[in-house]
Amino acid sequence: MEKYIYMYGMVMSTEAFLLGGAFPEADGYGEIREKYHNVGGETGTAAAVLVSLGCNVKLGGSHIGNANRDIIRGYFSDKSADLFELADEDFDGIIDYVLIAGDTRTCFGEWAKHFGREKPFYEPPREESIKNAVCCGIDPFFYPEISSELCRKYNKPYATIDCAYDSDIHKQCAINAISHQYLESNYPDKSVEELFKLYTDNTDGLVIFTMGEKELLYGRRGQPSKRFKPYSLDIVSTLGAGDSFKAGTIYALYNKMSDDDTVKFASAVAGIACTKFPIPLRPPALAEVKALTETRNEK
Repeated sequence: MEKYIYMYGMVMSTEAFLLGGAFPEADGYGEIREKYHNVGGETGTAAAVLVSLGCNVKLGGSHIGNANRDIIRGYFSDKSADLFELADEDFDGIIDYVLIAGDTRTCFGEWAKHFGREKPFYEPPREESIKNAVCCGIDPFFYPEISSELCRKYNKPYATIDCAYDSDIHKQCAINAISHQYLESNYPDKSVEELFKLYTDNTDGLVIFTMGEKELLYGRRGQPSKRFKPYSLDIVSTLGAGDSFKAGTIYALYNKMSDDDTVKFASAVAGIACTKFPIPLRPPALAEVKALTETRNEK
């Protein structure tokens, strides 16, 4: 494989249901407008976006199962993606069920069952794959210490997502995009300003706080924080918005973009992704992402 990005984390399938109106109350009824069973997961969705942007990717992480094998392998079969590391297993596979209504999404899954297994449903990252990658996209869910240490060993920059400010995977990252949902769930007693300082003080990398439709924060240790207002677009579904933003940061890392351009590009990728459903079938194209970024003149 030519120069590639190593993507390690959750590769699964998602059954997504786009409702025709608001999410129904208990004992109510909701009309399904569109439904799909397709590639999902933080790494799976991000990989779908990255190959659409013209990148070569190599995937590692969760096992492929009986119910999602054809979906995952079939989806990437004609794309610039190497799935050799994704081990097969005789089980259903990891599947999310998501109901989407307006700007909300409600997820159902069996995470307690899978993470409670004696034998993990995922493989550790391959040292050789990290060694030969240009850069990496590393999720913090499986073996984060091993992943970050291998990237450090071979001097491979990596982008990650939602993880603690005092974790090794954060400390050694090149970029970390942390969602407001993660911050609110894990640090309910701390202000955004307090948290931003804690995150930037604990890494040399770029820290980005994504805030949904509100202005995001970004910056580095010892520097004033900057803000960026997301693009104003007609949103169809927010499912996969964070995964698409992550893909944008990884693309920027691969292309050695500046911090300002990284945020502008990743925001455009996520914004365009939210205008489509489902993202894997209609991933953002590089031309439309670049066209959207050109509508902004921020330096």
